[in-house]
Amino acid sequence: MRTYVAVAIVLVALGVGCQAQAGGSSPKLTEAEIENRINDLLANMTMAEKLGQLLQLDGLTTGEYRPEHIELAQKGLLGSTLNVRGARMVNELHNATMQSRLKIPILLGFDVIHGYRTLFPIPLGETASWDLEAVERASAIAAAEAASAGLHWTFAPMVDVMRDPRWGRVMEGSGEDVHLGIEMAKARIRGFQGTDYSQKDKVLACAKHFVGYGAAEGGRDYNTVDMSERRLREHYLPPFKASVEAGVGSFMTAFNDLNGVPATANQFLLRQILREEWKFDGLVISDYNAVQELINHGMAADGSEAAMYGLNGGTDMEMLSRTYVDSAARLVETGKVTLATIDTAVRHVLRIKFRLGLFAEPFPFASEELEQQTIKKPEFLQAARELAAKSFVLLKNANQILPIDLTKIRELVVIGSLADDKPNTLDWWAGDARAEDSITILQGLRDYVASANPANPVRVTFSKGCESSCTSDKDFAAAVTAVGTADIAVIVVGEVREVSGEAASLSNIDLSGRQLDLVKAIAETGKPYVIVLKNGRPLTIDWLAMHAPAILVTWHSGTMGGPAVADVLFGAVNPSGKLPMTFPRNVGQIPLYHDYKNTGRPYNIAERYTSKYMDIEHGPLYPFGFGLSYTTFQFSELKLSAERVKNGESVKVSVQVQNNGTRDGEEVVQLYLRDVASRITRPVRQLKAFRKLALKVNEKQTVEFTVTAEDMGFLDETWKMTIEAGEFQVFVGNSADAELMARFYVDGEPTTETTSAVPSPTQSRSDATVRTDATVEMSTGAPTQPGQNVATTQGSGASDTTVTSAATLLCSVLAMIVLLN
Repeated sequence: MRTYVAVAIVLVALGVGCQAQAGGSSPKLTEAEIENRINDLLANMTMAEKLGQLLQLDGLTTGEYRPEHIELAQKGLLGSTLNVRGARMVNELHNATMQSRLKIPILLGFDVIHGYRTLFPIPLGETASWDLEAVERASAIAAAEAASAGLHWTFAPMVDVMRDPRWGRVMEGSGEDVHLGIEMAKARIRGFQGTDYSQKDKVLACAKHFVGYGAAEGGRDYNTVDMSERRLREHYLPPFKASVEAGVGSFMTAFNDLNGVPATANQFLLRQILREEWKFDGLVISDYNAVQELINHGMAADGSEAAMYGLNGGTDMEMLSRTYVDSAARLVETGKVTLATIDTAVRHVLRIKFRLGLFAEPFPFASEELEQQTIKKPEFLQAARELAAKSFVLLKNANQILPIDLTKIRELVVIGSLADDKPNTLDWWAGDARAEDSITILQGLRDYVASANPANPVRVTFSKGCESSCTSDKDFAAAVTAVGTADIAVIVVGEVREVSGEAASLSNIDLSGRQLDLVKAIAETGKPYVIVLKNGRPLTIDWLAMHAPAILVTWHSGTMGGPAVADVLFGAVNPSGKLPMTFPRNVGQIPLYHDYKNTGRPYNIAERYTSKYMDIEHGPLYPFGFGLSYTTFQFSELKLSAERVKNGESVKVSVQVQNNGTRDGEEVVQLYLRDVASRITRPVRQLKAFRKLALKVNEKQTVEFTVTAEDMGFLDETWKMTIEAGEFQVFVGNSADAELMARFYVDGEPTTETTSAVPSPTQSRSDATVRTDATVEMSTGAPTQPGQNVATTQGSGASDTTVTSAATLLCSVLAMIVLLN
């Protein structure tokens, strides 16, 4: 007993306790404590164990681990898995990890892009809602379901700016606009991570793909990217920088090269910008096999060089390929990679695992009971239905054919195989969603009319018209016959899941196959019809825009897409979605986006020698931000707080919005800004603010925005924010074509502000750490950046490491004494 007391006194004097070692519930570690724990681990890890932390291997698509995973986990040689999920599976893997020497937990990742089991609309569709709270809630639900299945990490959000709809992965992002992309990125990160991603219903988010992936030449996936640094910093980097500011815990590198250097090995991106300029201290992972693919890029001659370039470039963890495990030890021996570089990469991995609470004792095993209770909760399904309806964009509604009045029809016919195709209720990134859980459009319409008038429901018939690929017209006649007895037809056309997503670039974004011929055949009957588009990208639909009475864009809308379509078609929900990407007239206009720059000869239809195409009407088919409603909104009384301000001051903008239609509805008020003249030319207009508001019939609201000095600024030649004197124009309305305009003037000398360093998500705490980056070497092994990534906070360092190690030893001795007594 005296020995027990003596040891306890020593521990108190050292300022530490034995709670974690004794197996109790651990308190949340401070950042300084995390760094000290990492120091301890690094000091005790073998090279093989360090490299194991930098390895992520994939499991089976069904969620099962591979036998090799267990063997590696038992040896402490596996840092992460991809696709392994489900409480039972992950717990078996964790049990294997607990048999390893150092018991470092495995980080479990999965592509939870827009839902886990409850599938929400594709991210492009979610963005079309322009509803940040609803999007944040969707990500929070996805996180809760994923975390209940034992997952720690999602590879979302994708924050690439996208301006080429031929690229299949536009479905996975937030569209063409920088500001809208920033706000959606922050909303999704808040939803996935909350304020503390160690909580049991949160997961680690991952900003991807860093960077420029959305600018691939020709819209062809994985293709090369070449752009000026100005375009990179003004258009493609801001959503990633905002992700750091929002506290995102990880980044994923892009598949593409950028200006000749693959992103996975790009020191300019990963070390200079991400680590030095933005002070990001989280984890960077490659995309799938991307380190190995440095060979295909023509940068690396073999796997060893691929590992060298990846590690020196700043990619911490390697997804799938094993060049780090196979070659890094030898690279360190030959001086081509420093040990400090390896240690820094391992530190980034371990830091995230500590912040996730994976080192807590007792170990946070997944709960099969919690998983069963969480998946597909009724409130989750209702949220998916509501967001789907909010995401739909009404492009046309001639003669107010929509909403369909069920009291005035007896039969409605649904045309198009996509209306009754369970597999195509899912999309390319469907998480763990199941087709059998989804409700098709046909079923959603039938359920709605049955509940609307159970005694005498409207008859809903169906004719597929053609198969989903629609390569033949053999079923056209049956569809035309079906229309003959109906009062109105709902024609569902668009894209199957295989042509919208990764590796699904298209050279032609018209309706595929003979779908347009089917629509024309129905149109020739003279019966009223509406078009429901099921799509993952903007499509070229010029004929539909001219001839179809109504067009509703519903995207790939997830588990509850069918009921949501019914809600909107029958008027239970008034559509309020707005386009997050411009719809071009044809592919020859691409890239086409709203924040373009003027030329020296801007478009003028009366002048030959101006910028335009001679064979097509100028401008888009439908502009960015466009979307109709079943009611109408009037914008008026645009006012500014001042017509002249001093450089650096803000301007308040107010506008009155009134619902002057016949239905309650929601409108998205959009503010665009133009700097009329500056030494660095600016776009004709840029989205700077938006607000979604609900207005009852005849209700009016005054909406206020603040145009800040930063909104007026631009990056100068040294990439510092600069504001010049001169004229600014403010446009307010409900699309990028907003016509309501006011102007103000900025007086005074140009103001240049040095952008402050972005704090890490933990630096608001009093115990925040300040870190310098690791030594980086070129292919020759020569150092190019000084310093090593170690904690330098007051009271931490080598002495704290010694104290912690001593405490650990003493706690072990104490535990033995207790057992002996």
